[in-house]
Amino acid sequence: MLIFAVIIVVSGALIIGALWGLYGKLPTWLEGNLLAVAGGALMISAVIELLQPAVSDSGIWITAAFTCLGAVVFAGVDYLLDEKINADGGSGLLAAITLDGVPENLALGVALIGGNVMQVAALAGSILLSNIPEAAGGAKQMREDGASNKKILMLWAGAAVLLSLAAILGKVLLKNIDEEIISAINCFAAGAVIASLATEVFPTAYKRSNHWAGISTTIGLLLALGLNQLGS
Repeated sequence: MLIFAVIIVVSGALIIGALWGLYGKLPTWLEGNLLAVAGGALMISAVIELLQPAVSDSGIWITAAFTCLGAVVFAGVDYLLDEKINADGGSGLLAAITLDGVPENLALGVALIGGNVMQVAALAGSILLSNIPEAAGGAKQMREDGASNKKILMLWAGAAVLLSLAAILGKVLLKNIDEEIISAINCFAAGAVIASLATEVFPTAYKRSNHWAGISTTIGLLLALGLNQLGS
């Protein structure tokens, strides 16, 4: 039952966020600050929940190699979307969440294997904090660029299903996988997360909330740090 609860909370957050972006009436500055909170939470979670365990389990070289690979793959896909396919900013955020979310949710599925409820809550909470405002911002941008509400909801629902499947696969298929493979997945996720924060999340948050974004990012970082301490 725990895995289904986590999947609903984390992946369902994408649909909730998309609905918020399409029909919500929050001021732009507040949306920017919420996005900055999410970015700060995801930043510290990438380090504590994904990279630090990988260094301990597989060493610094494996950690560095797969983290860089995740960043390069995300940056490459983001470049193709922006420069070659002419995708809008909302599509960029959708790509960001999907690309870093698949390995991230695989890692969440692996965390469920251990059965430590508080550790799972720490990682799931950080993902939740990022998914809702990112999906809201992406859906809103897509609507501003002319996409229909139906198309937007279908795209974000598809992403939610994909991330749910990733968590299930992580729980079922990776149960007996070597620690080095798990570390590689986590590091790839962390690299994609870091690249998405730099290119999609923080620039958007700053544009919408200006210098308040720095304070909100710090708050998000501290929230995720507190969640991590609950899981210790």
